[in-house]
Amino acid sequence: MISHNIVPNISVDCVVFGFDFKKLNVLLVERELKDEESGKLLIKDHTLTGYHIFEDEDLDTAANNILKNLTGLDNIFLEQFAAFGQLDRVAGDKDKVWLKYINKGFAERIVTVGYLALIDNTKVTLHLKDKNVQWFPVNKINGMEMAFDHKHIFYKALEALQRKVKVEPIAFELLPDYFTLSQLQKLYEALLGTSFDKRNFRKKVSQMHYVIPLKKKQKGVPHKPAQLYLFSREVYDKTRKGKISFII
Repeated sequence: MISHNIVPNISVDCVVFGFDFKKLNVLLVERELKDEESGKLLIKDHTLTGYHIFEDEDLDTAANNILKNLTGLDNIFLEQFAAFGQLDRVAGDKDKVWLKYINKGFAERIVTVGYLALIDNTKVTLHLKDKNVQWFPVNKINGMEMAFDHKHIFYKALEALQRKVKVEPIAFELLPDYFTLSQLQKLYEALLGTSFDKRNFRKKVSQMHYVIPLKKKQKGVPHKPAQLYLFSREVYDKTRKGKISFII
């Protein structure tokens, strides 16, 4: 029997990153609350995508279900990166008002497990019932107001992502199946907050046997079509020897 009872003191929060070929973005949900009598706006900020786990869910299943409901996609890159259990996680005045308003039986102290998720923007149409869900540039988050400790969780996720892209080929999860070298360079620059010399970058990529050139070029672009490439997980697994540096 499927349980619809939540675990009141355990939740998962997904930090969902996407890349639009220009900048790195993170997915946020708008949180808004108005006074029912006066119409006065009491709360207007943003949260990460997450929820409490249900009694018959493990953590990974809960996170996967959240992303499935949001994107309609299966097999999204999803990985735990940290747990958050500070005593004051949900102790802010606005957060107390919000929890009282939604009245879902959540505990006064909640531990959340953070998940890092990477999505190819070209494959997803976002939908979350009765919620406003949007992509925001990661460099705008510092100036935004966020619920609970979600800004802290976001920055921890960004740090984890920046560490991982230097030693694992997870950056390719943010690209479509076929991509150009310019798009790949812009992605790494956006991820690491830096810029690379074009010649040196392409020299480094040429040594990555798992980045395979195709006999295909871009279509429908207003400039000279560039050659397309793909990332081969099979070739990567066969050719890697120990730790590989993805620092360009």
